[in-house]
Amino acid sequence: MEQKTFDVVIIGGGIHGCASAFFLARRGLRVAVLEADYCGRHASGVNAGGVRTLGRPLAETHLTLASCDLWHDLKDLIGDDAGFVAQGQIKVSETDDEVQILRDRVSMLQSHGFTHEVLVDKETVRELVPAISDHVTGAIWVERDGFALPYRAVTAFRRAAEAHGAVIHENCRVENITQGASKWRATTNKGIFEAEYLVVAAGAWSGYVAQTLGETVPVTPGGLMLMVTQRLPHFIEPVVGATSRGLSFKQYDNGTVVIGGELHCGVDIEAAHAELDFSRLANSAKIVTDLFPFLEHVSINRAWSGIEGFTPDHTPILGPSTAASKLIYACGFSSSGFQLGPASGRAVSELILDGASQVQIDGLSLSRFSKATAL
Repeated sequence: MEQKTFDVVIIGGGIHGCASAFFLARRGLRVAVLEADYCGRHASGVNAGGVRTLGRPLAETHLTLASCDLWHDLKDLIGDDAGFVAQGQIKVSETDDEVQILRDRVSMLQSHGFTHEVLVDKETVRELVPAISDHVTGAIWVERDGFALPYRAVTAFRRAAEAHGAVIHENCRVENITQGASKWRATTNKGIFEAEYLVVAAGAWSGYVAQTLGETVPVTPGGLMLMVTQRLPHFIEPVVGATSRGLSFKQYDNGTVVIGGELHCGVDIEAAHAELDFSRLANSAKIVTDLFPFLEHVSINRAWSGIEGFTPDHTPILGPSTAASKLIYACGFSSSGFQLGPASGRAVSELILDGASQVQIDGLSLSRFSKATAL
């Protein structure tokens, strides 16, 4: 069986794997990405495309803000803006109690030095989203957020990585991984790949990969759904979310509206398939018509699903293994990883080349789960 040697082998060709490959290859390392299907096949390529700093867990706030800067500079960075538009994101409240929830959220962020989320009153909400229902009481607004085209973004990072010498192997299934005295060795259906460093960025499959390495990485597969409407006259600029109800709502230039947000469904991980749940899609449609009543008779043209990896605290795992040397994890992004892709990839490259990430990621370490167990 053919054997190839690299500096870094990355398992997983989603946005985190491809972005890691780009930043590593740009700094001169020999990089191979091993993708069992094709790049962007699962969560990275079929998500809603939200580029969102709004509402993030505190532990990932430094990373999401760093990634936001990279999204704004993406054209200069990789030669393609991935369709990114910074039209803002807004999370609306529907009751006075929800206004207090948002007020407490902004206050908490400010106490940690973060000012990107801004509390706005109901009059400002209607200026930003004129079509919103009259019952909305206020919102949090982030001006620099927006959305992009997921599969285009993955492809752009892949091409940029390849332009710097990274090698991408699709339909390349990893069958066995071992660590020798100086190198990791991944045996696949396309040969043997050796490297000093191994990066696991395999999305919903990351926990299974870690298990073969003798390490517990609590990433559980889950399904998520999206749906898209018929084309409509343009009526909204920002991406809209809700405080107490799962919603991600945006309109593209062609007039279609993409609807998502905590739309979970069942998964057959062996078949790499997530099953649409039409009852939950109907519930999401009800949230949309509550907030935008004039959409009541609009047709849904298509719905689709994808597979994502979730951690117990819905916060990603980004950092070194707790059990093996020269092993990095970038996984468990829990339905919110698309926006983090650029900064996650850069952090992986810095962990390998510099020994630490320039952006604070301490709260994303795998070790937090063993600490929680000890408590």
